[in-house]
Amino acid sequence: MMARHAALMARFSRRQKAAAGIVGLVLVAGGTVGGVVAASGSPKHTAETSIPPPPPPSTHAKPKLKPKPKPKPKPKPPAHNPFTGIGPVPKGKVIAVKIDDTASGRPQRGIGSADIVYIEQAEGGLTRLVAVFASHKPNVEAVRSVRASDPELLTQYGPITLVASGGGGDALPTLDKSILHSVINDRGGPGFGRDGGRPVPYNLTSNLSYVNALVHSGGARSIGFTFATEVPKGSQPGGTVNAVVGGTPVTFRWNKGLSRYVRLIGGTPVGTAEGGPVVARNVIVQFCRVSVNPHDVDVTGNPSQYTHSVGSGRVVIFRNGRRINGSWSRKSPRSPTIFKDKYGHVIPLAPGGAYVVLAANGSHLS
Repeated sequence: MMARHAALMARFSRRQKAAAGIVGLVLVAGGTVGGVVAASGSPKHTAETSIPPPPPPSTHAKPKLKPKPKPKPKPKPPAHNPFTGIGPVPKGKVIAVKIDDTASGRPQRGIGSADIVYIEQAEGGLTRLVAVFASHKPNVEAVRSVRASDPELLTQYGPITLVASGGGGDALPTLDKSILHSVINDRGGPGFGRDGGRPVPYNLTSNLSYVNALVHSGGARSIGFTFATEVPKGSQPGGTVNAVVGGTPVTFRWNKGLSRYVRLIGGTPVGTAEGGPVVARNVIVQFCRVSVNPHDVDVTGNPSQYTHSVGSGRVVIFRNGRRINGSWSRKSPRSPTIFKDKYGHVIPLAPGGAYVVLAANGSHLS
């Protein structure tokens, strides 16, 4: 009996193990087939439902970013007169006039209204003036003849107008080849008249207001001048200017009461036809190469002198009773003239007009 009972128990144990193996096989083989989990009667889940759905689209619109306002451009400083540094750019044309600079032509008329005046050699050691008018257009006296070097000097102003009585030798042909406009008395130019109180040729006048209305030349533009009220550092005392142009002494003396340099001849102030002295805020002594022009000889056999204003050289600028030593440079006839001190800094002028003394290299200055 005992043996039979043991055999039955062994047979029952083998059946339980076989059943457990079948259930394990089913769980292993079919638990995740096709993405279906079949264990313990749990509900079926797909792989897709295991990933959370995307959030619903927001009903709130994204705020639009306002563009940053563009910075307002800084206002440009008002343009000033490039010849004096005072007031706005002059309207109308720029007109240069050749003016006598001898005792017979003095007192000169209209010279006090010029923005810039050049003192240059003519012939026989004498001097002539080239006065540049932009701010005012007065009546001018005494108008004289052009020289061959004048177009080179004035081309830095652009196509301005040159008023003259005539020109000898190659002076007028050289002027005709330049960019300058010309109003010449000998060619019937407009605006000329005669002063009955003076002898010929020292009585020729020009009405620049009338000329300004008729010519079609250019307006004011920079010729390289800069301006500042303060005197540059490194200046020296400069109360008196004693220069020589050709054989003519050219003297200016600082007048503190007028805050200007007064031109002197023989120690006496030079006056204008309108009354008052000939004065300048700045006196620029510009040393240039000067050569003989054999193509322009006067009736007494004196050849004209050609002042070369393109190139470089020494310059001494007098302003506010002080002097600044430096150098000048001008690359071409259409280029401006630049003044720099020994440190390479541009030398500013005192606001106001200027006399430019075109002296020969090596000539006297004290």
